[in-house]
Amino acid sequence: MVRVVGSRTRAAIIRSQRITGLAPDVIAELVAEIGPLWHERYQAVLTSRPRRRAVGAGARYKLVFIDRLLATLVHLRHATTHDVLACWFGVDRSTITRAIGEVRPLLAERGCTVAPDIRLRTLAEVIDHLGASGQTGIIDGTEVRVRRPAVGRKDREKFISGKNKQNAVKSMVGTDAEGRLLFCSPAEPASCADITHARKLGLVELLADGPAVEILADAGYQGLGAQTGGRVVTPPHRKFKKNPPEWHEEMHERQRKAHSSRRIRVEHGIGHLKNWRSLARHHGRREHMSDIIQSVAGLLSHQQAATASGTQT
Repeated sequence: MVRVVGSRTRAAIIRSQRITGLAPDVIAELVAEIGPLWHERYQAVLTSRPRRRAVGAGARYKLVFIDRLLATLVHLRHATTHDVLACWFGVDRSTITRAIGEVRPLLAERGCTVAPDIRLRTLAEVIDHLGASGQTGIIDGTEVRVRRPAVGRKDREKFISGKNKQNAVKSMVGTDAEGRLLFCSPAEPASCADITHARKLGLVELLADGPAVEILADAGYQGLGAQTGGRVVTPPHRKFKKNPPEWHEEMHERQRKAHSSRRIRVEHGIGHLKNWRSLARHHGRREHMSDIIQSVAGLLSHQQAATASGTQT
């Protein structure tokens, strides 16, 4: 098989943000950060199994780390199939599948980058960061369509979304008041309600025991305000179910719009996530969705942080 990607083509891919979704400086930082981790795990695998030859003997792998990273980025950005990437990089399809399976978890473990020296990996770290910086957080749930589970599976109905009536997985996304990504949770079956998902993640306990932080949320999280001492702010309830007076409707609509205008930033953050085609709809294994969602969130937050620091300087 003839290698398609040479040094010039590789440089062109890195320079084009339309292909990878990331600036060249961000890709260089990823190579410097993740490259040693990948090589360490690769060597650990080689030394962990019985061998007839010394480590390093035999044929060298054709796909170097930078190509493995680029293949993973293109796959996440454009949902390019492994067959196409295999033809592009001049290797077998199984090599691309193995490369993406090795690099994607490393990307997911990075968390969300807020600044060059600040990275958030857990919801507890997000709450502490918001409390220390005095910022308002915004949360919302987002769904990604997935393939329907096979007939006969016990949990087949768990993936059906009550809102969209489709098979999907759900993740909770957190941003600051400016819409910068701070957190993206592991995926849950879409039948899980937003408020239940937040409770499973421990949001109530973190807000009750942690710093005084204001969290904006939509109507799907109504009820958390009472459990967190008012730290989770949701749209106002309707006091009149039938024949409400005109003054109440005007006040309710005004309050609802004011709340929506404050929390719209999280919708923008989710929109940026969905620009990555792998999150528009996933045709692969549902078990990989947590890694995919968290990988894209981490990459996008890194790009946002790099853009913000470049603008400030």
